[in-house]
Amino acid sequence: MVAKTLVEKGLAGMKKFKVSVGKPIRPMLAERLSSPEEILEKLGGKCIAEYKYDGERVQIHKNGENITLFSRRLENISDQYPDAVDLTRRHVKAETAILEAECVAVDLDTGEMRPFQELMHRRRKYGVKEAMEEYPISLFFFDALYVNGNDLTLKPYPVRRKQLTEVIQPSERVQIAKHLITDDVEELEKFFLKAIEDGCEGLVCKSMAEDSVYQAGARGWLWIKYKRDYKSEMTDTVDLAVVGAFHGRGKRAGTYGSLLLAAYDPEEDVFKTVCKCGSGFTDEDLAKLPKILEKHKIPHKHGRVVSTVEADVWFEPKIVIEVIGAEITLSPIHTCAQNVIRKGSGLAIRFPRFTGNYRLDKSAEDATTVNEIVEMYQKQLKKEA
Repeated sequence: MVAKTLVEKGLAGMKKFKVSVGKPIRPMLAERLSSPEEILEKLGGKCIAEYKYDGERVQIHKNGENITLFSRRLENISDQYPDAVDLTRRHVKAETAILEAECVAVDLDTGEMRPFQELMHRRRKYGVKEAMEEYPISLFFFDALYVNGNDLTLKPYPVRRKQLTEVIQPSERVQIAKHLITDDVEELEKFFLKAIEDGCEGLVCKSMAEDSVYQAGARGWLWIKYKRDYKSEMTDTVDLAVVGAFHGRGKRAGTYGSLLLAAYDPEEDVFKTVCKCGSGFTDEDLAKLPKILEKHKIPHKHGRVVSTVEADVWFEPKIVIEVIGAEITLSPIHTCAQNVIRKGSGLAIRFPRFTGNYRLDKSAEDATTVNEIVEMYQKQLKKEA
C-alpha cells in the first residue's frame, strides 16, 4: 500500500497517508538489555514493565463485526484462530480498532499458561476445530494503534495504554498485559521473576516519555526486552510432598485443579513450596486425588509447611508424587531455598508436570530436599555456561 501510494501520488500522497483498519502495520520491535539497572537508566529512570508472554504476537483489526488477525510477518492468520476472532468480537468494545495482543496457549481447567510449543499446534490449515479444543488460547492485549477513527501511533505509550483499558472488557481469557510502573531496581527484578514463574519469557519495559510513539517496523530503545540469559532443561524428576490444593474449574470443577508441592528441608524439618502443578493428571487421577488426600486434609496450613502461597485446601505433608519440569528458576513467591541463591528469592520449578508416579514407597521426609533442588539449579547454570 505504501509503494502503491508513492508511485501513484508521489510524496504529496505520502504526506496524507493514514493508518487504516484492514491494512497491517509493521510491528514495533524492542532492543534488549540484561539488567534492571541498565533498563531504568536507558528509560530515564522510570518505566512501564509488562509481562512478555510466551505466545504468538497478533495485530487485531476490528471493523464492526469483521475481525482480521495478522501475524508479525503481516500474514492473515484469522482462520487459524477462530476463538481469538470470537473473543475479540465479544470483548473489544470499539466499532473500529487496531490492537496488539499476545495469543497464548492456556489450560482452561487451571488457568495456567502453557509453553509456546503447544501453541504451535494451532498453526495449521486443517483440523482447526480439533486443535482449538485441544490447545485453547487466551489473549493478552498490550497496545492500541487505532480506536474509533483516532490514529494513536503518534501518541505516547501511556496514552495508548489508557485507551486500551477503555476498550477491553476483561474476562478469564481476555486480559490487558500485566504491568508495573516503577523506578525501583529491586521492584523491577521481583516483577521479572514473577513473570518467569507465571510462565512468561520475561518483561518488556517501555518508555513513558512524551516521545514514546509507536515506531512501526523499527527496533529502538523505547521498548526494551528483559529476558533470562539462559534456557535450560530439567532432565531429572523430583519427588515432592503435596501440602495444598486449588479448586478446579471447567472440566475440573468439583475436584482439584492443581496441587501445591514442596521440597523437604531436613535442617529445619519443614517443607518449603517449590511449585503449583496442574499438568499430567489423567481423568482417573483427578477423580481419585480427593479420596487419596481426604484423610490428610486439615483446616489450616500445617505447622511444618513454609508457604507464602495461600492454597484453597491444606494437607499435612504425607503424600509424595513424582514431577518433571521445564527448568528450575528463581522465584519471588516460593520458599524453597529462599535467600540461598539471591536475597528475597527462592527456587521454583517452571511448567511442572506429574509423571503419573505416586511415590507410595516414600514418606514425606524422603522427598527431594531443598539442597538437592539447589544443586539441580546450579548444574543448569554450569551446563549453560
